[in-house]
Amino acid sequence: MCLIAFDHRPGDTWPLRLVANRDEFHARPAAALAAWCDAPEIVGGRDLEAGGTWLAIHRGGRFAAVTNVRDPRLRVPDGAPSRGGLVHDALTHPELEGWLAHLERGEALRYAGFNLLAGDGERLWHLHRGLDGVWLRQVPPGLHGLSNAALNTPWPKLIEARRGLGHAIQHGRWPEDALAAMADSRPADDHALPDTGVGFDLERTLSSPFIVGDTYGTRAMTWLNWHASGRMEIGEKRFGPGGVAEGETFLIAEMSDHR
Repeated sequence: MCLIAFDHRPGDTWPLRLVANRDEFHARPAAALAAWCDAPEIVGGRDLEAGGTWLAIHRGGRFAAVTNVRDPRLRVPDGAPSRGGLVHDALTHPELEGWLAHLERGEALRYAGFNLLAGDGERLWHLHRGLDGVWLRQVPPGLHGLSNAALNTPWPKLIEARRGLGHAIQHGRWPEDALAAMADSRPADDHALPDTGVGFDLERTLSSPFIVGDTYGTRAMTWLNWHASGRMEIGEKRFGPGGVAEGETFLIAEMSDHR
């Protein structure tokens, strides 16, 4: 994922509501949102090049998503594993909090920069691996946004996505208004662009919530409702080069007794 907005409300009717955009090269093969054939308790899209995923849920009662950290100064270790594997492991490890703490103690340094969100419906953690090290935090209740920097870094696209989600929830137009904000392809004003070291033109291209391009752009838009009963509703819209719609999937996952 490259942009996530979410409302974390432990103990509420909806412990988690989320919208997210996955930005990727169009040539990289991916499977649509579905239960995985080799792990049917996992529901999500799938990267067919490395085998992981950018966002998925587990019927045992877990959610996880990953974004890249955009910082050219951050060295990628030789032989770094795919960051999509972190989502799979977050969903399936028997001791989620302990596994996250193990990553914080140094294991995360094996990977290129990333943000990992992982939760069990009551607690939600954010693990950040960036230029200034690795840290793990439990996410407080409320509206949050995550892109290619730290949690709630006020990039224009993050502010827009978080605003759209809040408006949708407040006015009872969920997920429509949140998805509309995520579909906004207008670049940010030049004066508001972040400086992540990739150059002005690329910063501008990447500044909109929805990125349109022939070789790289928003490939998937996902939304998630997690009900206090354990019912999880997840939808995905898919896009090809030029932002052309390529399909849509909606699934309901009831919580199982397995993890």
